[in-house]
Amino acid sequence: MTAAACSSSDVFDTWAQVYDEQPNPLLMLEQRFLSQMLPDVSGLDVLDAGCGTGRWLSLLTSRNANSLIGVDSSAEMLQRAATKIGPACSLRLGCCVALPILDATIDLVISSFVLSYLEGLQDFTRELHRVTRPGATVFLTDMHPDTAASCNWTRSFTHQGSTENIQSQRHSLQKITDIFQTFGFELLANIQPHFDSEERKIFKESGKLELYEASVNLPAIYILQLRKRPLVPKTPEATGTSQTLRLTGGRCTLGPRAATRALIEIERGYIRSLSTEPARRGETPSSSTGTIDLSGYLLLPGLINAHDHLEFSLFPNLGAGPYLNSTEWAREIHRTHAALISCHRKVPKPTRLVWGAIRNLLCGVTTVCHHNPLSRELVAAEFPVRVLSRFGWAHSLAMDPNLVHNFDHTPPNLPFVLHAAEGVDAISAQEIFDLDRLEVLDGRTVLVHGLALNKKGVSLINQRRSALVICPTSNQFLFRSAPSATLIKSLHTVVLGSDSPLTSAGDLLDEINFARNEIGLDAESIFEMVTTRSASVLRLRNGEGRLRPASVADLVAVRDKGLTPAQTVSQLTFDQIELVFLGGRIQLASDSLYSRLHNSLRAGLSPLIIEGHRRWLRAPIDQLLSQARRTLGNEIRVGGKKVERVSAA
Repeated sequence: MTAAACSSSDVFDTWAQVYDEQPNPLLMLEQRFLSQMLPDVSGLDVLDAGCGTGRWLSLLTSRNANSLIGVDSSAEMLQRAATKIGPACSLRLGCCVALPILDATIDLVISSFVLSYLEGLQDFTRELHRVTRPGATVFLTDMHPDTAASCNWTRSFTHQGSTENIQSQRHSLQKITDIFQTFGFELLANIQPHFDSEERKIFKESGKLELYEASVNLPAIYILQLRKRPLVPKTPEATGTSQTLRLTGGRCTLGPRAATRALIEIERGYIRSLSTEPARRGETPSSSTGTIDLSGYLLLPGLINAHDHLEFSLFPNLGAGPYLNSTEWAREIHRTHAALISCHRKVPKPTRLVWGAIRNLLCGVTTVCHHNPLSRELVAAEFPVRVLSRFGWAHSLAMDPNLVHNFDHTPPNLPFVLHAAEGVDAISAQEIFDLDRLEVLDGRTVLVHGLALNKKGVSLINQRRSALVICPTSNQFLFRSAPSATLIKSLHTVVLGSDSPLTSAGDLLDEINFARNEIGLDAESIFEMVTTRSASVLRLRNGEGRLRPASVADLVAVRDKGLTPAQTVSQLTFDQIELVFLGGRIQLASDSLYSRLHNSLRAGLSPLIIEGHRRWLRAPIDQLLSQARRTLGNEIRVGGKKVERVSAA
């Protein structure tokens, strides 16, 4: 709530003296949601219009923007901002209806709690149209006008024992969006979050709990995301159905601690828009072809499995460790289990790969890094999950003589994945230093396992900006040891993978469960390790791991228990996964949600029983079971879970 207009800024100069010291539940709520909605600002020119003391600018200084500019009409606010941000940002005295910015020079605008201090919305909108480039994104936030009116909220702050009131306007959301659309901005997101338990603490500490109780079921703020229409409209490549879908009634995840009830519109495989829905009052949910009622469900981004070997999902655990390193294990199983390995390999490899995809799909995974050669079927449009195709890889230092060659021939903008330090002996620990000597450790290197890392190894990985994928249940099975919380927290970038059922407990959810209950990782870290952080490590480019406009429509629906998204993911079990979208196309549905689908959306889904739970999958189930049973017998297990046909009625 900072100075924005060109009128007297005396009150804002006074407010600047206490602005950063006084807890504000509105700002806390805004930061929890907006921080998750902001795009990657790398290379962008960013403007904070009405920047105040630089709250948002300070958060963006480390994100590699091409430029950061803050404009405010209060010199005192800007002085406070300068002490926090330093030379990383250009701070300019000015007002939002006459911005000191050149024409068509801005890619992203944030204007936080500003509009209610402006009388001339058209003048402000005209200025944003002037300074932004075609395709630029604008985020507007403020106190919700309807709730402010019904609860009689006012703008004020306390300074030296007295209350200072601030004059403000209440512009309706319809008025705001209408004006911006008149100037060529299209609305992508209209989010209206409520106060939650985190904000309740502030109300309680300030002795104003009655204000929280009066507004707890009302939207406290709004966040609008708009886009200036590009000169040539961009149409993302369709990854799923061309049908436009509307997901209604569910609570949409925007981050590990942020979720709100929203209508999600999916078009050509991507999320077109998000908008807060008005509360229903007894009407019957729509049953139109493209509408799915998800009332009672929490929508999560599709999970990302950073390490798997898909063709081994029909295998049981092999080995009787503990072992010193992975080479010792590999030699033993080929000696003692040669017949079993040979039998499983008689199942056609394409069939085994699809079962590997199903193993991931059942636990809500939509994107997998398959650490083996990329065959044609893995990138086919009908494959049940998305398999990473743009990366380089080698098996390991001990087992791949082409490691350096493969690294050198991997484009610098793509990740390079390899097993490393998979063991508990000195040989395993030395691998990190040998890899560095070979010059294959840098910012694109993704190491898998890292169990043998010591302090020097950790320091080296951090120095080289490499990432680590942990697969803790695999390590526990092979070595009776798993990465510690101390090791994981000492590394800058760690994500989760499932490894294969040859050594792991089952699937990615088993790794999540182990990370939480055995290692002791917190829920928010785990959430990021299988969503946004994995997407960053694997350099995914289509918004995987997030639910926001322009992101690929990879979604998972689970029953809403009122928990945060992070708490929900950290406690997930496979039977809770009830709906999975891949690029806007339904790949999995529970009986409950299958019954809500229009017949056109059911086409291509076949039933399968997994440990007594029926799921409808987009896969040739009868064919897959027949091909597996022909070699392995009647009892088929995928990731250790028994799967079978649905009995005829």
